[in-house]
Amino acid sequence: MAHINEENVSKLIPSLGDDKIDMIAATSALQIRASEIRQTQINWQSYLQSQMITQRDHDFIVNLDQRGQKDLPDKNPDACADVFLNLLTHISKDNTIQYVLVLIDDILSEDKSRVKIFRNARHGNVWQPFLNLLNRQDEFVQHMTARIIAKLACWHPQLMEKSDLNFYLSWLKEQLKMNAEKVSAELEHAEQVMLEHEKQHFSDKPIKHHKENSGEKADSSQEKYSSLYSSFDVLKSHQDLPLGLHKTNDYIQSVARCLQMMLRVDEYRFAFLSVDGISTLLSILASRVNFQVQYQLVFCLWVLTFNSLLAEKMNKFNAIPILADILSDSVKEKVTRIVLAVFRNLIEKPEDQQVAKEHCIAMVQCKVLKQLSILEQKRSDDEDIMNDVDFLNDRLQASVQDLSSFDQYATEVKSGRLEWSPVHKSAKFWRENAARLNERGQELLRTLVHLLEKSRDPVVLAVACYDVGEYVRHYPRGKHIIEQLGGKQRVMYLLSHEDPNVRYEALLAVQKLMVHNWEYLGKQLEKEQIDKQSGGTAVGAKA
Repeated sequence: MAHINEENVSKLIPSLGDDKIDMIAATSALQIRASEIRQTQINWQSYLQSQMITQRDHDFIVNLDQRGQKDLPDKNPDACADVFLNLLTHISKDNTIQYVLVLIDDILSEDKSRVKIFRNARHGNVWQPFLNLLNRQDEFVQHMTARIIAKLACWHPQLMEKSDLNFYLSWLKEQLKMNAEKVSAELEHAEQVMLEHEKQHFSDKPIKHHKENSGEKADSSQEKYSSLYSSFDVLKSHQDLPLGLHKTNDYIQSVARCLQMMLRVDEYRFAFLSVDGISTLLSILASRVNFQVQYQLVFCLWVLTFNSLLAEKMNKFNAIPILADILSDSVKEKVTRIVLAVFRNLIEKPEDQQVAKEHCIAMVQCKVLKQLSILEQKRSDDEDIMNDVDFLNDRLQASVQDLSSFDQYATEVKSGRLEWSPVHKSAKFWRENAARLNERGQELLRTLVHLLEKSRDPVVLAVACYDVGEYVRHYPRGKHIIEQLGGKQRVMYLLSHEDPNVRYEALLAVQKLMVHNWEYLGKQLEKEQIDKQSGGTAVGAKA
C-alpha cells in the first residue's frame, strides 16, 4: 500500500475482487444462508393462480429459475428488471423474497455490467422497492438487500440520488452501531463468565502438600474446565444480555462489506460524513470488536483518507489515538498493514502541510514510533508494511526534531492522553508558556477542563490538576479564567476522588488557586508599606 496514489485506488480495490476484498465473503453468514436458500424450490404456479404475479412474470422467472435459461437477463433486460421489481413489490412472504433477492444477487455477481438492467429500468424509482425491504423484520432480507443496493450504487456510472443515498448510508450506520453493541455485550458477558469461573475454581486456597496421583489431578483439572464449558452454554441463549441484544450479530461483517464498497466512490464519502458516519466508525473501533470487523472498518477509513479534505478532518474525530491503540494491540498482519496505510495517508494526502505536521506530532504523542521500532525489528515479509514503516519513521523522526516544548505540550493535551512527561514539571516551561494557553480562544485550557470532567484515567486527571495549578501560578489572571471555564469546580470535585494521587494533585491545585490571591494581596500590602515609608522619608528630608 505504500506506493498507492489516489488515481489508482479505484483500480486497486476492484482488482482485489468484490467477493474477496474482505477475505470472508465466501464463508460469511450471509453467503452461507444464501447457499441454503438456493437449494429451496418456489412454487411459482401458486403465485400465478392466486393472481399475485402476471403470466409474463411467471414465464420469465420459471424459464430463468427452473429451466436454466441463464442468459435471459441479457436477452431481455427490460423484462428482467420489470419482473424482479414486480416480484419484490407484490410478494410478501419472507421465504420467497429471500429467494428472489438471491437470484438478483447471482445475476449481478455473474456480470457487473448487468447493474444497468436495473438502473436503466422503466419502473420509475428503482431504489424504492429495495429501500422498502430494509425495513423488513427478516435479517437476511435486510442484509441481502443492502448488498444488492451497494452493487447497484457502485457498479454504475450514474450516482445514487441524494435522499436515497442518505437513507441507505444512515441505515448502514445504525446497523453497524447496533451489531457492534451486540458484540461488546457478548464479550462483556463472556468476561463475566470467566471471572465468575475463576473465583469459584482458581481462587487462592491452602496448598495440599500430600501426594496425589496423576489420575486425581487430571480429574480435578477436567472438573474445573468442564464447569467453564457449561458456564459458556449460557452464552448461546444470551439469557443475561440486555433486552434487545438477543439477536445474532452474524451480519456485522456484511454491513461493513457494503461500506467498503460504497466508500470507494468519492461523492459517497462526503454523504457518509454528513450522516455522522466517520465518528460512528471510530467509536466502534474504540470499543471491542473482532479483528475481521476491525480490519474492515479501518479499511473504510483508509479509503476515506484518499480524499484530501477528509484526510485533514480525520483527527478531529480522534482517529490517530484510536488507530494507535489498534496498532499496539494488533496480532493480525492485515490489521497492522491497513492501520499503517491510514497513517501514511494522513501525512501524504492533506494539502495543508500544517495539518500533516499536526498529524505527525499526534502520532508521536500516541507512541507510534515505539510500534514502528517493534515492527522494524520483526522485519515482516510484507513489502507494503515495511515501506510504510520506513516512510512513517522518517516523517515522525523529522517532526520530533522540529518540535518545540510547547508544541509537544499542546499535542499531548489535544490527544487527551496526559502523562508525566518532562514539560509538566519544568518551571522554565511554565514561566515561558503559561500565557500561551490563552491562544486560540483558550483552546488548551478548555481541553484541560474537559478532561477534568470526562476522563476516567487517574493519571490524566492528576496531570490535568497539576497543569491547572501551574497555569494559575504563572499567569496573573489565571484564577479568574479558570473559574470562568468551570475548572475550579471540577478540581474541587476531585478532592474526593478514589485515587490518592488525584486527590493530592487536586489539593495542590486548589491551594494554588487560593494562594494566588494571597500572594497578590501580600504584594499590594508590601507596595503600600514601601510607598508610606518612601513618603515619610521625603517629608523628613524637606523638613
